[in-house]
Amino acid sequence: MYTVRIIPCLDVKNGKVVKGVHFKNLKYAGNPVELAKWYSQQLADEIVFLDITATIEGRKTMLEVVKETAKNVFVPLTVGGGIRSIKDIEDLLNSGADKVAINTAAVKNPKIIKESAKKFGSQCIVVAIDAKKVTYKNDFKKWEVYINAGTTPTGLDVIEWAKRVEDMGSGEILLTSIDADGTKSGYDISLTKEVVNNVKIPVIASGGAGKIKDFIEVVKKTKVSAVLAASVFHYGKISIIDLKKAMQKANIRVRI
Repeated sequence: MYTVRIIPCLDVKNGKVVKGVHFKNLKYAGNPVELAKWYSQQLADEIVFLDITATIEGRKTMLEVVKETAKNVFVPLTVGGGIRSIKDIEDLLNSGADKVAINTAAVKNPKIIKESAKKFGSQCIVVAIDAKKVTYKNDFKKWEVYINAGTTPTGLDVIEWAKRVEDMGSGEILLTSIDADGTKSGYDISLTKEVVNNVKIPVIASGGAGKIKDFIEVVKKTKVSAVLAASVFHYGKISIIDLKKAMQKANIRVRI
């Protein structure tokens, strides 16, 4: 049995951690540097830092905030938002990021996946996939890839895109259900299972965690490699150590 990673996510806007529902109605959740430091001390396995408005605002990720965050954490740090080029990836890695997550840039210019994986190694490159259900006459049809912080549909099928990014050298997929995001009603099991079953690289499940049993369920039912959450950690509803103890009792291997 592999070891499942627990990953808190810091969605950052204007230098502050925020959280919303379905990527909207964002509310303040804390200081990124202080939160990252806290999670590093509380047995988080990794931390994801997403500058969620960088792409929409046409700017690069706030490197100074990344540098300060990296100084205060002692677990792997993944950073995303506003990435458009190999140089942007290099700047983030030089600022202290261990991995870089790309979403919009990967869809607009898929070559960036292959080129960055070749230059920095696949282990540094995470492709973030924001997925939303497509329905026709109230019947589920497929999951579609969205970009620009979940605001723009691409027409891409999530499963086909996941397989393609793996082929191009992505070392990991950060899979977020826009439909479940912030709802605290549980991860999208069907979506996560389909992606996990169609790729060989690790998949991080994101979107919808509200209770400890949600984390256990998505691991048991999908064999996902890692689980990511934000608001339940930020607002103190669930502590990482309590979550890990509960997962251990459910015969899921975690690092304690």
